[in-house]
Amino acid sequence: MTIKEIQNEIIDEFSMFDDWMQRYEYIIELGKSLPLIKEEYKTDENLIKGCQSKVWLQGEQKDDKIVFTADSDAILTKGIIAILIRAFSNQKAEDIINADTQFIDDIGLKEHLSATRANGLVSMIKNIKMYALAFDSKNKN
Repeated sequence: MTIKEIQNEIIDEFSMFDDWMQRYEYIIELGKSLPLIKEEYKTDENLIKGCQSKVWLQGEQKDDKIVFTADSDAILTKGIIAILIRAFSNQKAEDIINADTQFIDDIGLKEHLSATRANGLVSMIKNIKMYALAFDSKNKN
């Protein structure tokens, strides 16, 4: 599936819920299904700066795709990074770089987060795109 198709699938899933309490519960459930990052990657180097909670993100290239794993010490944050990983993992670097993140606004996530969590969300997206840029430039050299 393309990033856009996955994002549309996420939007559809969120539209099934009537209120934000149900959506928060769903985000927490998504966090529980997150493929966990190996302990060896829970380092300061993989820690996302700008997040209220601790969030570790690790990406590696497999063939021509980037595979992300992550973890967080907060259940809601873990769900948020799970959504991002679902949208961007197993995709080509170039596609990640060029992908928009409008789906975050479409599901209303940013407006229902505290300011510090919303900043953390932006930092998570930035880190995912930075991984993609790094792998993309490495592949071109």
